[in-house]
Amino acid sequence: MAKMMRPDPRRHAYRADLADAKLRGLIEAERYVRGQTRQVTAPSLPLRREPRFDSILDTEALHGETVTVFAESEGWAWLQIDRDGYVGYMPSEGLSASIVAPTHRIAALRSYVYPEPDGKLPPLALLSLNALITAKGLEGRFLAIEGGGYVVARHALPVGEVVDDPVAVAEAFLGTPYLWGGRTSIGLDCSGLVQLAVEAAGHKAPRDADMQAAELGEPLPWQEGTELRRGDLVFWEGHVGIMTSATDLPSARRNVARGATCDANCGAVSITISAPRCTVCRVEG
Repeated sequence: MAKMMRPDPRRHAYRADLADAKLRGLIEAERYVRGQTRQVTAPSLPLRREPRFDSILDTEALHGETVTVFAESEGWAWLQIDRDGYVGYMPSEGLSASIVAPTHRIAALRSYVYPEPDGKLPPLALLSLNALITAKGLEGRFLAIEGGGYVVARHALPVGEVVDDPVAVAEAFLGTPYLWGGRTSIGLDCSGLVQLAVEAAGHKAPRDADMQAAELGEPLPWQEGTELRRGDLVFWEGHVGIMTSATDLPSARRNVARGATCDANCGAVSITISAPRCTVCRVEG
């Protein structure tokens, strides 16, 4: 009998001693628990592979997003991000058991939170694109937000209102430093860039490039002569980029394709799709 393949641990919460109750019957563990919902109140929080700050950064959760916590110990929560299902360890500080429904998301690349509706005052925090906020009311050109503080109203869109062009979102990140596991305007990686851009356009997107290649859009037969266009996703050797035209691609990666390179920041380059293992997908709508 063939051995049953274990669920991907990146998106299924299980360890030898503990597993999500939903996995009972699929995974053997010493005990199973139903997680508890928490909400991110920090501007962003790292999700690390191990419960220590020098562990690999796998991804980040943004302000207002929710997570499901299965265990907590010594300042770390073992959890699953509700948005894309990613599992790992996150600092408990910055997570709240009080859940507030968001009304808006940050639609600018980044936006400061001020203590009063006055842009001359020193800011309290910096929120990045797609962070979620709960607006209590409009005061001049500012939105008062739950938890205290004010953001520039034109930097936010109501939840559910999306952009038409994910490529324009990706282009706004040009020059952003590369950060493995990052998904903020302070630093991000290739699949984080694509995830943020696609989500801003109203599409759910998994976190890693291999997941995106398998689940986002429909594959294109580019080897048979199908022309690429703005918005197509190009995957190669564990990486991904989003086409700004039939020939140009912004990517948070050093080597973009055979015979073409960019620096370690997000940058636009001209490419020729020639790598034998290249995959191209198109997300419609």
